[in-house]
Amino acid sequence: MVAQVPPEDKIRAVAELSREDCVAAAVAPEILRRPDVVARVAPADKVKVVEELTRDESVATEVTTGLLRRPDVAFKAMSDHTARHQVNRAQVERGRQAREDFEENHPAAPAVRAIDRSVEFLDLVTACHAFVAAAGRVVPSLRGRQLGDDERVLVHENVARVRATLDWIETAVDTGKVDVDEALAKLLQGE
Repeated sequence: MVAQVPPEDKIRAVAELSREDCVAAAVAPEILRRPDVVARVAPADKVKVVEELTRDESVATEVTTGLLRRPDVAFKAMSDHTARHQVNRAQVERGRQAREDFEENHPAAPAVRAIDRSVEFLDLVTACHAFVAAAGRVVPSLRGRQLGDDERVLVHENVARVRATLDWIETAVDTGKVDVDEALAKLLQGE
């Protein structure tokens, strides 16, 4: 009859046999593929193992991508403010890089730039037109009406912001300089 070996002796033997890194590296994947074994590992230890295994950027990228394809995991991950912020930053950066790559390498880039300039021009003309049209509708409705002191002050403050904005537009159109000085920035923000 074969004598039973106590679990502690087995653990010591496995530890001793896997002392060499090459042996441990060969055995670890096999052990970690066993669901019953993994189920017995404490959650904190699982996290440590995953963190250790994902120190390599390419491994971390592949694992994270796979995990974020799971809706429940993605939802919970996006509940973390820092994780959500980093994902948003990555999306913005990826978009910026794609735009730069397009502008540097794509044969249609000059045509797209021309279209963008046309759209920006139309946006500016539309903004001016919308302001004039709105003022043309609203100002006549003030006929026979006297605004209170607080109302007049508020309108005068907004007219000053409009004048400053119009000056800024004219400067940008005439010189190409679109910088906003500190005083204008405060005025545009209503300070």
